Amino acid sequence: MTQPARKSQLDAALRALSNIGVIPAITSAVHGRADSVLTDLRETIVAEIPAFVASGNPDVLPELDRHTAEHVHEICRLCRGSMVGEFDFVRGYARHRAAHKFPLEAILHAYRCGHKIIASWLRKAALEMADDSSDTEQIITSISDFAIEYTDTISTIATCEYVNQTRRLAEAEGDRRTELLTVLLSGYDESDGRVAKLLRRSGFLDQRQSFCVAVAHSVDPNEMENPARVRRLAESLGDTLRPLPVRTLVGLREDKVVAVFSAVRRMAGWTAPQTALAERVRPQLLKAGNAVLIGMSTDAPSTSHIPKAYQEATLALDFADVEHRVVQYSDLPVRRLLVHLVGDTIQPALPPWADDYFTADAKTRGSLTATLRAYADADMNLLQAAKTLGVHPNTIYARMQKIADVTGMNALTYHALTELLLAVDCRRQGITQP
Repeated sequence: MTQPARKSQLDAALRALSNIGVIPAITSAVHGRADSVLTDLRETIVAEIPAFVASGNPDVLPELDRHTAEHVHEICRLCRGSMVGEFDFVRGYARHRAAHKFPLEAILHAYRCGHKIIASWLRKAALEMADDSSDTEQIITSISDFAIEYTDTISTIATCEYVNQTRRLAEAEGDRRTELLTVLLSGYDESDGRVAKLLRRSGFLDQRQSFCVAVAHSVDPNEMENPARVRRLAESLGDTLRPLPVRTLVGLREDKVVAVFSAVRRMAGWTAPQTALAERVRPQLLKAGNAVLIGMSTDAPSTSHIPKAYQEATLALDFADVEHRVVQYSDLPVRRLLVHLVGDTIQPALPPWADDYFTADAKTRGSLTATLRAYADADMNLLQAAKTLGVHPNTIYARMQKIADVTGMNALTYHALTELLLAVDCRRQGITQP
């Protein structure tokens, strides 16, 4: 039910009390018990709802006392025959508790606890002023209806205000997080006082910290075109990382989920540094699920290095697949990085023999390239390469001679083998490049 509808119901309950003469006749009796009711409310709520005592916020209990007193004052005002107000004190309390992340369930539970005490308070006051001609049953029923409508009204108002405040805070936090992520990933001018203030307030300029960046997207690239799916992926990644004792900033950038981690590198200048942050984060990222691919950077020593770390993580993500879902930049061989970065560009500059080689390799169903790789993996040990391929050593010699006939290069030597494999890798990179 909406707030206006609730207030309308409360108005009706109040008029019913007035029509049977309970209001304002009970004013004096209600005021007489106000102090004891206030004590009962406070003691009952604290005893039945652990959240108020367990909270680490020292203001929770004093503010509960003030809020309880405001309710007692409001009911006394209504019992004098006043009109139903706007309950601004309920709105303010709900907003304040939302800002401090105090659970809404505890607030509503407190109102439910208060309902019994308020109903008993008003019922005793009404029966005290009743005479022999009073319809006792009607009085009790009307009092019960009023107590129910009052509790439902303040619960509805508090819920609406709490949820709205939570949404406003989330939007503001989202804007701040987006700005902070943009600053960290794009780089910043240290002379910019506003940026320095933003970083300092967020703890990114604290001393002895290291940083690490992770970039993630779904195994199915098409899912990253769905905003709802991207948000769920970001939330899921955030939930996965929450148990880590590191600061985590998660956001969206260029259709990818980006996480910036920071943690203390060493407790003091003379203490040994902790394990690399990337190494501490990786085991948790492996729990993200089979539908997510993740690239990770190496550790960055300061916020000014985060843009470089972002580039590393993005590059590592290019190598992630369903078999290697989390890839660290530090684990990538230099050869693979070079081929990945320049393989497509170098296609037009491949040696003149390249086309003839690939034609011959295709005719042998890739056996020439398989032989080159086996020979390289065996540290140029021909017998070991033959064993790996399951062929006679003479077959290896024959294939190497075929390669020499086509390319003019003796693949049994280091330099020729290296150049042949680079050409093969660059051609493959050009074929698989999107």
